[in-house]
Amino acid sequence: MDTEKLLSSVPTGLWIGGEERKGSSTFDVLDPSDDTVLISVANATGEDAVAALDAACAVQADWAATPARERGEILRSVFETITDRAEDLATLMTLEMGKVLPESMGEVKYGSEFFRWFAEEAVRIAGRFTPSPAGTGRILVTKQPVGPCYAITPWNFPLAMGTRKIGPAFAAGCTMIVKPAQETPLTMLLLAKLMDEAGLPKGVLSVLPTSSPGPVTEALINDGRLRKLTFTGSTGVGKALVKQSADKLLRTSMELGGNAPFIVFDDADIDAAVDGAILAKMRNGGEACTAANRFHVANSVREEFTDKLVKRMSEFTLGKGIDESSTLGPLINAKQVATVEDLVSDAVSRGATVAVGGVAPGGPGNFYPATVLADVPADARILKEEVFGPVAPITGFDTEEEGVAAANDTEYGLAAYVYTQSLDRALRVAEGIQSGMVGINRGVISDPAAPFGGVKESGFGREGGSEGIDEYLDVKYIALTK
Repeated sequence: MDTEKLLSSVPTGLWIGGEERKGSSTFDVLDPSDDTVLISVANATGEDAVAALDAACAVQADWAATPARERGEILRSVFETITDRAEDLATLMTLEMGKVLPESMGEVKYGSEFFRWFAEEAVRIAGRFTPSPAGTGRILVTKQPVGPCYAITPWNFPLAMGTRKIGPAFAAGCTMIVKPAQETPLTMLLLAKLMDEAGLPKGVLSVLPTSSPGPVTEALINDGRLRKLTFTGSTGVGKALVKQSADKLLRTSMELGGNAPFIVFDDADIDAAVDGAILAKMRNGGEACTAANRFHVANSVREEFTDKLVKRMSEFTLGKGIDESSTLGPLINAKQVATVEDLVSDAVSRGATVAVGGVAPGGPGNFYPATVLADVPADARILKEEVFGPVAPITGFDTEEEGVAAANDTEYGLAAYVYTQSLDRALRVAEGIQSGMVGINRGVISDPAAPFGGVKESGFGREGGSEGIDEYLDVKYIALTK
């Protein structure tokens, strides 16, 4: 593909009110495979944020009053447009984020499905009508859009983390402003252009790339017209945003950090468990909040599991995501490489053994190899902190109770994975694990038709499924006289 031609087709200004506008300054978007500049984009300010909110508020009432079927048909049209432009979007994601092209194509397919799913959910917003138990009247309950929303999305899934918020918001009748991550604004800017081409009314969506998110976010959160904040990112930033939003009592949904356990019991199909481990650990190069972060393996099968996982991990080929020969691209930046190196070094210093990988290749780009750490001690930081990279630390347990206790020994609770051939054990353990999502004998659990979200310090609220649209709806009770 002609990448220069592709980059020239992407809006590089602010997308406000369905139109591209120049900013007062710009910032560079880098290719993480070699840190070269891909392109420069407009740098939004607090004033730009207010302009985007002005545009959203100007059309909010009309968009909410648009028939649900019509909103759904627009979302369906966007789904079809994304499908037609899948190669462009995938290539753009690979350029700015680094993941290998097959991974990017997978994200396009996954991300587009949120528009197809919520196109169908738009016409299924239900209420109820019942007599009052006291016999004094009737109870009418209806749901209405919350109003203008602000979405902050991360760099690791530049398309899907946006579509997972935009889809339900638009289906519900809300307008939205999106602030993509500084590292990966291009995919969201191209999506905005494609949505405009697919018939989205002007003003319903604005996109504000920025290298200084503080003033943009502060301007929006402190403006009483904004009614909803949705964020995907680190737990620390999520906590700060919840505190900021408290003054205006904004509706919030937070999809935050994870520390997903991958539990392999002694009765598991080990080959299937290794297949699942590769998917759960190496999807997106390990840079995913749902990635298996620590492997708790029954001691009786730990050696077999470790040997087979090492073999599979050693088969990954580092390289630029755009190269067909690559099966593992770079991490997002040098800071993330340093984080991974620090966690691996800490584990080794405490007694862990590097079974494969463990050393960054150096040279240009932000690369780190697929790595397996064996015999990881309980006090290693990598078992407590989210590694966000292609590192699989393995530790053992003896009893089911010990396995579940180890899985729950974290402040996070987003995703978990369990491998066992016992249905009773699978259900028992799934119920005992403190996590918003549990995969049984499968390494990928994300599904647009299922609710995505966590418990504890992994956040609150759900995205996807029939539950996802409720995050963008207010419940209204109307009391009727008998």
